Amino acid sequence: MFTLGLDYGTNSVRALIARCADGAEYGACVIDYPSGAQGILLDAKDGLLARQSPRDYLYGLEASVRGALAAASARPDFSPAKIVGIGVDTTGSSPLPVDALNVPLALDPRFSANLSAQCWLWKDHTGWSEAAKITELARAMRPQYVAKCGGVYSSEWFWSKIWRCLAVAPEVFEAAHSWVEIADWIPSVLAGVTDPRAIKRGVCAAGHKALYADDWGGLPDKAFLSALDPRLADLRDRLYEEAWDADTAAGALTPEWADRLGLTAGIPIAIGEFDVHYGAIGCGVREGTLVKVIGTSTCDCAVVSASEEVADIPGICGIVKGAILPGFFGIEAGQSAVGDIFKWWVEGVCRGDAALHAALTAEAEQQKPGQSGLLALDWNNGNRTILVDQRLTGLILGQDLYTSRADVYRALIEATAFGARAIIERIAEYGVRIDRVVCSGGIAEKNPLLMQIYADVTGRTMHVAGSSQSCALGSAIAAAVLAGQHPDFAAAQAAMTSLKPVHYQPIEANRTVYDQLYVLYRQLYDSFGGLDRSADLGRVMKDLIEIKYAQRAAA
Repeated sequence: MFTLGLDYGTNSVRALIARCADGAEYGACVIDYPSGAQGILLDAKDGLLARQSPRDYLYGLEASVRGALAAASARPDFSPAKIVGIGVDTTGSSPLPVDALNVPLALDPRFSANLSAQCWLWKDHTGWSEAAKITELARAMRPQYVAKCGGVYSSEWFWSKIWRCLAVAPEVFEAAHSWVEIADWIPSVLAGVTDPRAIKRGVCAAGHKALYADDWGGLPDKAFLSALDPRLADLRDRLYEEAWDADTAAGALTPEWADRLGLTAGIPIAIGEFDVHYGAIGCGVREGTLVKVIGTSTCDCAVVSASEEVADIPGICGIVKGAILPGFFGIEAGQSAVGDIFKWWVEGVCRGDAALHAALTAEAEQQKPGQSGLLALDWNNGNRTILVDQRLTGLILGQDLYTSRADVYRALIEATAFGARAIIERIAEYGVRIDRVVCSGGIAEKNPLLMQIYADVTGRTMHVAGSSQSCALGSAIAAAVLAGQHPDFAAAQAAMTSLKPVHYQPIEANRTVYDQLYVLYRQLYDSFGGLDRSADLGRVMKDLIEIKYAQRAAA
């Protein structure tokens, strides 16, 4: 038997058909979103705005599934009738305004051209001022709300986006009967749910992004929301009372969608989770494992048994029971831009393409750590963890008249590695065991230079997930458990996940130099990030020069 995993990313949707017995991948299809700039609706007047069209989601759903079925059907032991379940993962927080029948406002001709009526994509940071106000009020009125999400509420998350919509597009807010994360909306569409309050919402999105917890009765109370704006308190009644982990089905496939997709009606649909959370499952996450899904941004996930106490960890994206695996606390952190930073430099600034990515990588591979004399901050799209400040920006320090494109390219890779180290050290500092690091995504598979730098900077061996589609595979694993193909997630992961034989161990000589550079990185990080306003940066440039010439002499 087989299950279908649907992975809704930033630029495309991917469908994967996996065999339940061993995770073998029988068919896959990727469909790019047709709207906007590589699927993202932008506003030239506001660089913080990023939206997506729900029409693209529906188009991508049908096209990707049909394509994956066509690919799998070339195998003699496969037929669509053998697909016994569907799992869905998406970006997030990516909330969508819907009407009382669960139809996106963007599909209404009155709002089709209104950017505020579209899905508010995870990387939309227009609600930064609203996020700051939510943080301030929660600290004063409900400190427990933000304690579980790192102490700071983010502009990437649910309430700040909805409140921003109320401020800039009140006509959209008033027309919206409810708001639904696309991680919950896609399963609800497949299950034929026409009442937003009847949607089975996932605790992954609710807990990490919407301040939901059973400890305080679900979503934030109406008194707190009224202190923000009474209209948010009114909206609470049209949202949901309970959220569910991946042990619960979101519904069953309707005959209509079964016919459109070429599948069997009535098969279970797994509860929706964010891409990297199901991706962690697809990477074989367990206690002691940190999973890094490296893409346009990077998300780091770990789990701790729900029977244990987990300390609040300042600056992370949340500690939520059941958010990744049932029976475990899910811990999330991440970087707001990684692949996007490389894309910005190579394609945006250097006006190159994939060939230039490869050429700069080859040139950068010839350099020793610190040889360029450059040091960068990885904040081109703000800082998600540990500063939680989307108004921070990138920095490249140490250029001279001989600095090359490859010098900058390597420095940007190193910056993302330093950011990764800051996250690992923060999580470990608060008692979360990290015995191994498993990386996934196209960058992890295709860029050995980056992976070696990550190993050298963090001092930890970098493993690579066996599947190149770990997010879609994780969704398929959830569907396999719900369909009864495995008794639980541990058994399903043991059968359906693997690691590639390649891994990257720290090179001691490189690690020594990167330890020196990391000290300088943290001086910049703490100073520009507002952690240490008394920092003296007067030595940073000169220390970089000394490291540069020492490394060049040793080359």
